[in-house]
Amino acid sequence: MTITTGSEHTHNTITVGDGTRIYYKDWGKGKPVVFSHGWPLSADAWEDQMVFLGQRGYRCIAHDRRGHGRSSQPWEGNEMDTYADDLAALADALDLRNAIHVGHSTGGGEVARYIGRHGAARVAKAVLIGAVPPIMLKTEANPGGLPMETFDGIRAAVLADRSQFFKDLTTPFYGFNRPGAKVSQGLRDSFWLQGMQAGFKGVIDCIKAFSETDFTEDLKAMDVPRRRRSDRADRRVGAVVGEARQTLDAEGLRRTVARHVLDEQGSDQRRSARVHRIVSCQPAMSVTGESI
Repeated sequence: MTITTGSEHTHNTITVGDGTRIYYKDWGKGKPVVFSHGWPLSADAWEDQMVFLGQRGYRCIAHDRRGHGRSSQPWEGNEMDTYADDLAALADALDLRNAIHVGHSTGGGEVARYIGRHGAARVAKAVLIGAVPPIMLKTEANPGGLPMETFDGIRAAVLADRSQFFKDLTTPFYGFNRPGAKVSQGLRDSFWLQGMQAGFKGVIDCIKAFSETDFTEDLKAMDVPRRRRSDRADRRVGAVVGEARQTLDAEGLRRTVARHVLDEQGSDQRRSARVHRIVSCQPAMSVTGESI
């Protein structure tokens, strides 16, 4: 099926204008909830929440960002404008209306740029969870951001041994380094597998995309009501950023990437229930540092 965005739609994939195939999963029936994943993961990162919401009357859609998961691994286009255009093409191909867009970390930036670039005609709510907007990089306008040396260090660590980097990253990402944490090797293995499914070029390019993109104007352009929420995750983000400013060693770099950590101490059902409460609430809102 050819649609006006220039995309071709087949079963579980769309092909966008530059020939890139975007894989997606589409589960359940009802009001659509669209999930955008973080770096370096895939749509699989959202499966717990998709099953939980699908069982409660929602249609749940999640895609693999270009360069990640089962989507194509193009050399070009691994930046926020194109990520947002791919998301718009998916929404058009599936004719999504009044959709709730949920984005974590890099995915939150993708959602913000999608709305800023394509408008909110198809959007009912936007939920940004531990997300990269407005900007991660330290600039004159954002003196509280992280220095470029931090992200250069992340690139160097990934280039040197991305497999080991992803394995080590699971510890702070899931909070397994906290006292009393119950470590799930299966969850760590799942994270590593998703990261290794991503194309190497896409992984490297996405570091620049999530760290250097300024979403300030995108947030201003959102014409859906927004509300900011803070809780334990916000305090952890501040602590992690503080550590990263003082060190560029491997552990500091891993913690920096994990600054958008989700609270993994609870069960899958608890985290999914929190997402359910967020997407069900009125009015629409933007959430920063929400523990799910």
